[in-house]
Amino acid sequence: MSEHLPVRERLRAALSATTRRLGEAGLESPSVDARALIAHAAGTDRPLVMLDELPPGFSAELERLTVRREHREPLQLILGRAPFRRLMLAVRPGVFIPRPETELALDLLREHSTGELAHVVDLCAGSGALGATVLDELPAARVLSVEIDETAAQLAAENLELAGPGRGRVLQADLLTQIPELAAAAPVDAVLSNPPYIPPDAVPRDPEVIEHDPHRALFGGGEDGLEVPHAVIAWSARLLRPGGVLIMEHADVQGPAAREAASEHGGFDLLSTAPDLTGRDRFLVARRAPVAPTHGSERLTR
Repeated sequence: MSEHLPVRERLRAALSATTRRLGEAGLESPSVDARALIAHAAGTDRPLVMLDELPPGFSAELERLTVRREHREPLQLILGRAPFRRLMLAVRPGVFIPRPETELALDLLREHSTGELAHVVDLCAGSGALGATVLDELPAARVLSVEIDETAAQLAAENLELAGPGRGRVLQADLLTQIPELAAAAPVDAVLSNPPYIPPDAVPRDPEVIEHDPHRALFGGGEDGLEVPHAVIAWSARLLRPGGVLIMEHADVQGPAAREAASEHGGFDLLSTAPDLTGRDRFLVARRAPVAPTHGSERLTR
């Protein structure tokens, strides 16, 4: 593409060629991705129609970005950021990329919580998306995020600090073990979690997922993928104040198993499954019983 052509003509040609290439690579939204790559190569967040000039090296940079996306590298990793509700989160290779469906957890938290939301725990925090959103949308809240992976924990700390300076803290720890520092955080008003939950035999097909999301953030352990979710439920029973609520994401086929796990563990008096925006069952909603049963209250796993 000649860099001597008018800007509008260069942009039209770039959009047409990039969209075609991404479509041939099998992407579901080639035009949307093409526009994002073009804007990134141009170094702007403004609509493309408002651009009056393009930076030197624009064509070479767009080619480099397009090749990465053709090879099915996630758009969020190429751009270095991912939108999540009102925030633009930093993302990093080796850390689970936030998904739009997880955004509903905050609406469920508001809907099912009673009393104040001053202290919130985010288990299996990944990039810190849920905790950062709590800090952004609940200005009086403080958040403790727990994440096993060092790289993810560092990224979560960055995203929490940007969303709510001084109000978020990250603890690097394995939920399948005893964690005195986490236990000491009780009582809290709410627990949010998007844990790994995929069974070992349900390998994702999308290259963006299986080749770029860390497997530890995808596969939940055990034959049913629910080993880590069981730990989330157990920790929630220990951490939540009476009337506090757990919102935990799971696969659309795991609703009954998640409710059963919470029921068998004990400590909750209201259990339900909430759908996502497409109507698929995706969230366990569990309220801590006003008077906690003693049965199973110290178990970390079933």
